[in-house]
Amino acid sequence: MPEGYDVLLRDGGIAHVRPLLPTDRDALHELVDRSSERSAYLRFFTGGRSTAHAYMDRVTSDKYQGHALVAAMRDRLVGVAEYIPLDEHRADLGILIDDAAHGHGLGTLLLEHIALDAAAHGVRELEADVLAENRTMIKVLRDLGLDVTQHTEGGTLHLRISAEPTSELWAGVESRDHQAGCASLARVLAPRSVAVIGASRNEHAVGHKVLRNLIDGGFPGPIHPVNPHAAEVAGLACHDRVPEGVDLAVVAVPAARVLEVARDCAKAGVAGLVVLTSGFAETGQPGTESELLHVCRSAGMRLIGPNCLGIVNTAAHLNASFLPHHPVQGRVALMSQSGAIAAALLQRLDVSMFVSVGNKADVSSNDLLQCWEDDPHTDVIALYLESFGNPRKFVRIARRVGARKPVLLVKSGRGEAGGRAVRSHTAAAATPDVAVDALVRAAGVIRLDSVPELIDTARLLAFQPLPRGSRVAVVGNSGGPEAMAADACERRGLTVPELPSGLLHARAAAALGNPVDLTADATAAELGSAVRAVAAVPDVDAVLVVYTPPFGSGLEETRRAIAEAAKEAGKTVLACVVGHDGLIGGRVPSYAFPEQAVQALARAVRYAEWRRTPEPVAIPVPVDREAGRQVVAAALEAHPQGGWLSPEATARLLSCYGVTLTESAEACGPDEAARAAARVGFPVVLKAVGPVHKSDVGGVRLDLRTEDELRHAYHEMSERIGPAMTGAIVQPMLPAGVEMIVGGVNYPVFGPLVMAGMGGVTADLLADRAFRVPPVTDPAGMLDELRCAPLLHGYRGSPAVDVKSLEDQLIRIGRLLEDLPQVAELDLNPVIVTTGGATTVDARIRVAPAQAPPTALLRRLR
Repeated sequence: MPEGYDVLLRDGGIAHVRPLLPTDRDALHELVDRSSERSAYLRFFTGGRSTAHAYMDRVTSDKYQGHALVAAMRDRLVGVAEYIPLDEHRADLGILIDDAAHGHGLGTLLLEHIALDAAAHGVRELEADVLAENRTMIKVLRDLGLDVTQHTEGGTLHLRISAEPTSELWAGVESRDHQAGCASLARVLAPRSVAVIGASRNEHAVGHKVLRNLIDGGFPGPIHPVNPHAAEVAGLACHDRVPEGVDLAVVAVPAARVLEVARDCAKAGVAGLVVLTSGFAETGQPGTESELLHVCRSAGMRLIGPNCLGIVNTAAHLNASFLPHHPVQGRVALMSQSGAIAAALLQRLDVSMFVSVGNKADVSSNDLLQCWEDDPHTDVIALYLESFGNPRKFVRIARRVGARKPVLLVKSGRGEAGGRAVRSHTAAAATPDVAVDALVRAAGVIRLDSVPELIDTARLLAFQPLPRGSRVAVVGNSGGPEAMAADACERRGLTVPELPSGLLHARAAAALGNPVDLTADATAAELGSAVRAVAAVPDVDAVLVVYTPPFGSGLEETRRAIAEAAKEAGKTVLACVVGHDGLIGGRVPSYAFPEQAVQALARAVRYAEWRRTPEPVAIPVPVDREAGRQVVAAALEAHPQGGWLSPEATARLLSCYGVTLTESAEACGPDEAARAAARVGFPVVLKAVGPVHKSDVGGVRLDLRTEDELRHAYHEMSERIGPAMTGAIVQPMLPAGVEMIVGGVNYPVFGPLVMAGMGGVTADLLADRAFRVPPVTDPAGMLDELRCAPLLHGYRGSPAVDVKSLEDQLIRIGRLLEDLPQVAELDLNPVIVTTGGATTVDARIRVAPAQAPPTALLRRLR
């Protein structure tokens, strides 16, 4: 991290954190000069600043043995935190914060980061001597969430702080990150005043449309059009430049002027920019966009865009966008990377807030999730994403938010692996889109395939209570659409239970089971009564009303009856009014076709089940992480660009994680193969070694029972494969069992992914696979997703195999991938599972240079 990273502070400000450099000497002396006598005394235990100045000379000298981080705000160094090793596992801790930066949470953040850095370098305990009167620092250290012990000597408190992360630290970091994220956007999403820079008198210009939308939307605060070439626009007096103290500036000037405008906004103390202008990274100008971001971050401004539509907050009567229509207030918060998609969505979806992020240079879905988690006007969060900025952080935040509010996602780009050079079954199967699926599943996010599905699901979740289960009663006036609804329920994993007899009074030609068909003659009142009756049945969790207009009492009267019955139901009620989409009575979502309604309901049921399920806990397994690191390091030292591990290295690495391969012996010819077979014992298996898929080229021969059979098989295999065969492996023939594959892949962005599936030669043919983001906390559930799962539990008289051993392998491989990001691809195929255990017969591991991802505890802006 030599160049450092940006961080959010408690009050929403932005600081830049980086390692201390010798060139920081002058800035450190200036920090000391700005510090009060009191601050210098509390930090250095002496009066005056001479000790502090001498110390700053030492920390910037080439003899300094410590590790230090510095923080800058508005390009001025305002803090330094350090630890100096005392021995192999202990270090002395120190910190100095600019008096003007007190109260922003900078000290807490620097101490978090310096403690994490120390732990990464093997420090187990930090020591700090604090004057007893320095109550503020004592409280900060105790509140970090690390384990602290103390004793007092004279007027000095000696604190010992464990560098080992705790659950309290995790909770504290998450809480502080959430607070900072919300504070940073408070004045942006709910501004007290707005400036429109580039407010044109041309009614067709973007700047004029934004100004008009602000005025017509009834924004209650001051609106400042900025146009040096006009006295007034839309009846408002113009400014030459942005006034002081404006919360939000909407920028609609040519791309060449955006940087100049951003610098003016920085000087004026603007809290946030919404840059509508295009012509940045989307047109191949990433440098200009990076410079714009630097201007904003250095000034503590948040940036939305560039190349976006704007933002909307219906509760605050803020329409700072150039949308052609005024969004209607609702309970859904919407973020979109695509302006065209957003415009279409907002014509059909009522929103609490809308943010068009455009190029997403700064503000992202992670930031908005933090804000919308606590927003009292938002019940559902909907996201249209084209890319993830920090997917690991997204998962962490979305899991927490999803426990309170559903998060819906449409992610474009479901393409396959494309030109990725992979040879393992797992890497070929684990496309980036599969990784996204696994990530969002782990977070409880509802992923949808299309924008219409997002609208359908959002309407249900925004206006109806979550279903308590999967049992559905279908009530209506038309047998055909009701039968279609019941069939769709069955396909989607919902049940349509038999209703109690005598629940409804029979009418001519009525079917009173489930579905309940009241026939086309049913009145609105009868339909409403039926809804109330079936909703009262304990074995019913949701009621789907299917109505075909204009029969019975007609469309409007029937809608009113459905709305009234739904109010009294106390359960999930939705409708299919054939041919009509929308909301009934402002609360009951209505769908044009039965399958639409059932799809939305099935997603709500699965989400409700996820909410009811306790958060999974990682299952501990004993491993030798350090030995595993050494195996990988040795391989990369020999081949810096990476490559496939040798069979010996593969076996050593797997053994570090408690995964053992079946006994193997290498052979470079038929004679060596014969000697190897004598050691492992006949019957044996002969496998080719080389850059080939063995099963594709006849590189596997099974059940060889004599030396002659083995020699013949070796000669035949060598002739068939040719020079690509560099040798062979001889293994004992194992008892028959269920052939499975356990695999893994590590993405630099998404992180590790674990795969389980049907193995052997059918691995790619059947494509029967399940994926998880490690740690693998539900290996049994992962295996039960597979179509081949019945084979594991006993199928048509076959014995149940030792599934627990297979589950254990999944957990261990997940741990290996988490610990070692250099493991790029991994296949255990086949893993033969019998009644006596799970035996890995063949394994391939590819390593590649990779940096360990920053710990999730490290608070930082992406």
